[in-house]
Amino acid sequence: MLNKLKKIAKDLLAITWIRRVYEVVNRFFLETFGSSRILTHLFYFVSFLTFNREQGAVLRGRRNYYRNKTRDRATHVELRRNIHRLEKGLIMRPRRDVFARDYITETIEFYEQAARQCRTAPGTMDQAEMDWAHDVLTAYFAAATGDDQTIRQARARFDAAGYAAEETGKVPHAKDRLSELPYEELEKLVLQRRSVRWFEQRRVEREKIDNALLLARQAPTACNRLPYEFRVFDEPDLAREIAGIPFGTAGYADNVPAIAVVIGKLESYFSPRDRHAIYVDSSLAAMQFLLGLETQGLSSCVINWPDFEPLEAKMQKRLGLDLSDRVVMLIGFGYADPDGLVPFSAKKELDTFRRYN
Repeated sequence: MLNKLKKIAKDLLAITWIRRVYEVVNRFFLETFGSSRILTHLFYFVSFLTFNREQGAVLRGRRNYYRNKTRDRATHVELRRNIHRLEKGLIMRPRRDVFARDYITETIEFYEQAARQCRTAPGTMDQAEMDWAHDVLTAYFAAATGDDQTIRQARARFDAAGYAAEETGKVPHAKDRLSELPYEELEKLVLQRRSVRWFEQRRVEREKIDNALLLARQAPTACNRLPYEFRVFDEPDLAREIAGIPFGTAGYADNVPAIAVVIGKLESYFSPRDRHAIYVDSSLAAMQFLLGLETQGLSSCVINWPDFEPLEAKMQKRLGLDLSDRVVMLIGFGYADPDGLVPFSAKKELDTFRRYN
C-alpha cells in the first residue's frame, strides 16, 4: 500500500513538472511570436493546421457563392445584398438624381435570374424576397430621374424581365412605433433570461419555436443577407445526441429536450473580408431567439462551440454540413425544471466595459 502511494505521489510530481515546463515553453512562444506580425506569420506558417478549417471554409464559401449564382435557390443572397444597397440609396438625404449606376446593371442581372426561376420553377423561390426586389427596383427607377444611359438600359431590362407582380409595399418607409414597452419591462425580461441547464422532460411546441425564429430573423444583418441557418432538433433522442457533441455539456446533455445548432453560411459572401459577418449576424439573431423563447415560457442555454477539428469533423458528418458551413453555437432549450438551479454569473460593472469618446 505504501509503495502504491509513493508511486502515485511520484506520478503527480512528474505531471506537475511537465505542466510547469509546458507553461514556460508556451509563455516563451507567446511572448516571442506574439510580439510582431512578422513573427506571428512565421509561427502560423509552421503551425498552418491551426486555422486550416476556417481557411478552407472561407475559400469553399467563395467558390459556392459563384456557383450558386446560376442555380435555382430558395433565396438569392447576391440579389438581397444589392437590393438592400438600393434601399440605402433611396433613403439618403439629399438623394441624388443618379445613383447606383456602378452596380445597377449587375443587380438587374441578378433580378433576371430570379425572375427566370419564378417563371420556370414556380414556388421554388422565397416569394417575399422576390416581391421585395420588385418593389425596391420599381421605387428606384421612379426615383432615378437623371438622364443616364446605364440606368435607362437597366430600366428596359427590368421591364422586360417578365415578372408580373403587384406592388406589395416592401420599400423604404418612416420607422413605425409599434411598441410602448418601457425600459423597465425589457430589463425584467433580460434579467429573467438565465442559462438554464435543467429542463422538464416534455415536448416543446413547434409553434413556439417558430415564433422565436420569426423574431430572430428581424435582427440586424449586414446587407440583409441573413447568412445563417437554425438546425432544430426536437426529438428527445436526437436532441440528446447533438447536445452530447460539444465539450461544455458534460453532465447535463441527457437533460436537454430540444436543441438548435446555429450555422453560419460562408457561401453568402464573395470576399474573405466578410468572413466574420456570419458570427456577428448569427449572434444577433440568436439573442432575439433566446428572448423570443423566454416570452413564451421557455428557457435556454447557449452552448459554446470551440474551433476544434475532431468536434468540427464529427458535427459536419452528423449534420451533413458543407465545408463552408460554420457552426457558431448551439442553443439548448425547453421548459425549465422549477427545482433546477442557475449560476449567479456576476456581470462586470458598467465602468469596466463602457467608454465615451
